[in-house]
Amino acid sequence: MNDINEMTTFDFGNGPVPAHQHSNGGGWVADTATVSETAYVGTNAWVSDNAVVSGRAVVFGNAVVTGRAEVSGRAVVTGDAVVTDYAKVSGDAWVSGDARVSGYVVMTGRAVVTGDARVSDNAVVSGRALVFDNAVVSGRAVVSGYAVVSGNAKVFDNG
Repeated sequence: MNDINEMTTFDFGNGPVPAHQHSNGGGWVADTATVSETAYVGTNAWVSDNAVVSGRAVVFGNAVVTGRAEVSGRAVVTGDAVVTDYAKVSGDAWVSGDARVSGYVVMTGRAVVTGDARVSDNAVVSGRALVFDNAVVSGRAVVSGYAVVSGNAKVFDNG
């Protein structure tokens, strides 16, 4: 029997913090994060800090949503992907592989960031855009429509 004062904790990488396992998937959620009941957080996935996962969004594999990031709609974060800082991933957007989405990035539509791709700063990836391999999108760059950024390409706009 659990003591009513017993606190559950989980170590998200900086020492144990109050946390719980999400009712839909069993993944770990820091008590400071917000995850809707309709969202799915898989067994090995984490949602920490002040991150928000809402709607029918899915976080699974070894994926991490942290910082003040928001994942909403039917967006998916999977593999070893990380969505962090103030990034917003919404709609049917997909972040997978070892991809990193950070800063104030906005991902919408059916955009995909995968492989070892990095999207950061104030970049926008929208529509059916695809960013993969070792590609980097940063600054105030906008990648939209049916654009494909791949290989070792770097797209940035410091305007």
